[in-house]
Amino acid sequence: MIEWSEQGVDHRALWRSESGAPAPRRVQLADDTLPADTAYRLACEGTALLWRGDFQNARQLLQALMRRADRKPPKAAAKAAQKIASAGPAERFHLHRQAQAQRARTLGALLIPVDGGYGITLRRAPDWRAACTEAWGPASGQPCVVALRELLGIVGAHEWRKKGVEIPALGPAPGNRIHPHYGVFSPIRGEYIDLVAQAPLPGMDLAFDIGTGTGVLAAVLARRGVRRVVATELAPRALACAADNLQRLGLQERVALLAADLFPPGRAPLVVCNPPWLPARPSSAIEQAVYDEGSRMLRGFLAGLAGHLAPGGEGWLVLSDLAEHLGLRTRDELLGWIATAGLQVLGRLDARPRHGKAQDAGDPLHAARAAELTSLWRLGAAG
Repeated sequence: MIEWSEQGVDHRALWRSESGAPAPRRVQLADDTLPADTAYRLACEGTALLWRGDFQNARQLLQALMRRADRKPPKAAAKAAQKIASAGPAERFHLHRQAQAQRARTLGALLIPVDGGYGITLRRAPDWRAACTEAWGPASGQPCVVALRELLGIVGAHEWRKKGVEIPALGPAPGNRIHPHYGVFSPIRGEYIDLVAQAPLPGMDLAFDIGTGTGVLAAVLARRGVRRVVATELAPRALACAADNLQRLGLQERVALLAADLFPPGRAPLVVCNPPWLPARPSSAIEQAVYDEGSRMLRGFLAGLAGHLAPGGEGWLVLSDLAEHLGLRTRDELLGWIATAGLQVLGRLDARPRHGKAQDAGDPLHAARAAELTSLWRLGAAG
């Protein structure tokens, strides 16, 4: 719960945070009269600003806070640049994440009250009840408070869900779109999907898709002619998202969804896994698709793969080598885990990333991103 005082009366409401951040201890009421510089200073000091003014002015204030967060004083900017320049790849990555986390905390200080039916009772407030229902489930009648930045993310996810993401590997439009739900990673990086669409299939009867997410790889395998796919996933949001996408694509009879950590029972000629690529701690549910602390999912997949492959079967590990370029994991470590699991490398398909950050020289991690390679490792039982 979040608590604050207003006109001498104490108030309490449900605190919502997708990242699991604790409710702020210091809450100050704010409205259209609050200067942006003062708001930024308070936010940096850890004071949350509960908005009571015009909603559109709150959006403008958030943009002003973003400009201030990105515009460091010259001395501070020079010091930070020098620190990053002298750091090794791994330290540079951790410094970058620390800066991102601090920026998120500062921008997350601007709070919006939401009533028990997901209405926003501020002047010129939009009706975002449908988006909130998609993200949070049916309204409980209990008022809540949420960061404006997170609320905008919910609305953005709502629009992505309506529009969908075109996946050429699923065939011609219009029947080739994946609709990501809130909190489920969107398949906007197409190179790993193309690798799964191009690799020679070791069999057509059955495939396992481990950690299916939106269901995109399971759908690609089914569209390639695999007669039955069993797709596993632990996150309830992702399971619901995959079910929705498979229904839209008309593949619900060919792909079975199972709530499981890693493998379903039995063996298959093909077992596919696209684990999170970076061994670091996620700070929110959606980051679990990117960060895998201690490489838990990757190592679990490799350790259990041989026991779930049919004779002569293949495991497809879809993995970027970005972690290697960042100094977070070595190639020798990966090959060691493969050998320890009783597996051998049968082949590998590679693809260069096509996303914008790979060409952005201003990105603090540009050197690693420019060298990144996404690979589909074809693995089989050793011996």
